[in-house]
Amino acid sequence: MLEFTTNGDEIALIGEIADRAAEFSPCKMDTLMDIDACHSNGCALDLVALAAANISDLVHDVVGISNHINRKTGELEDGFLPRYAKP
Repeated sequence: MLEFTTNGDEIALIGEIADRAAEFSPCKMDTLMDIDACHSNGCALDLVALAAANISDLVHDVVGISNHINRKTGELEDGFLPRYAKP
């Protein structure tokens, strides 16, 4: 079951990431929810580093998460692993 467990600081960072991603990702709300779902459901992200990532790494992670997230469970599928996934 999909859960959202982010705290206020994490939500603010996800907002920064989504703002940067607006250049290449058309729907900010989708980006926010995809990153939050990924982070909260099995693939914790280094949100501080992702918010400061260079554009190619940011595109890789945001688009990859969007393309590979199961929106019912929040888990990533097809073996995709974001560059800014926590170990």
